[in-house]
Amino acid sequence: MNRLLTEFLGTFFLVLSIGLSVIGGVAMAPLAIGATLMVMVYMGGHVSGAHYNPAITLAVFLRGKLPAKDVVPYWVSQVAGALLAAVIARWVIMGHGIDASPVPTSRLIPALLVEFLYTFALAMVVLNSASAPQTAGNSFYGLAIGFTVVAGAMVGGGISGGAFNPAVGFGITVMGVPAQNLWLYLVGPFAGGALAASVYKMQHPPEVVSTTPGGASSGEPKK
Repeated sequence: MNRLLTEFLGTFFLVLSIGLSVIGGVAMAPLAIGATLMVMVYMGGHVSGAHYNPAITLAVFLRGKLPAKDVVPYWVSQVAGALLAAVIARWVIMGHGIDASPVPTSRLIPALLVEFLYTFALAMVVLNSASAPQTAGNSFYGLAIGFTVVAGAMVGGGISGGAFNPAVGFGITVMGVPAQNLWLYLVGPFAGGALAASVYKMQHPPEVVSTTPGGASSGEPKK
């Protein structure tokens, strides 16, 4: 339960910051959003892994660092946190929603590609900075993850909205983004997270350890 509470809280504050900064027209909103994600990652990384993103949960599961039984509960906690944050954000900003319109048909593929690519980048940063044995115990993982979102939101926000997170997709739909755009924030991020797990395994193939005299391989992968 402590892990699910942490996922709920981290996603809640991430989506609340998105809502208040974007609806409120805050200057440099991507920086505020990335900073929120960074501090929430440091807050909960040691408890739940600080995913705050169903696509990251999928990537971590496929990478082999999350039991299958935890995937759906993580997703439920993340989406619940996002929805509550979206409702509060709309109420705080006097009921106004995000100023958005449906993505034009001619821009659907570019928007989907941006969501896919930057979620892939985000998942790769998470897996390599927060789950790889070579970076275990580092203190920079939160900064790396937060600034990946800053970069993605700055360069891709005007094309796709810059969600890179299915839970954020649900949240911004509640805040006024047309519901017909929701699939972009599901298909793109989940595909990006799944690909990141596969590429991570290519980057870090199992090492074979020698257990016999003379260096003969045992054929057993190193854990």
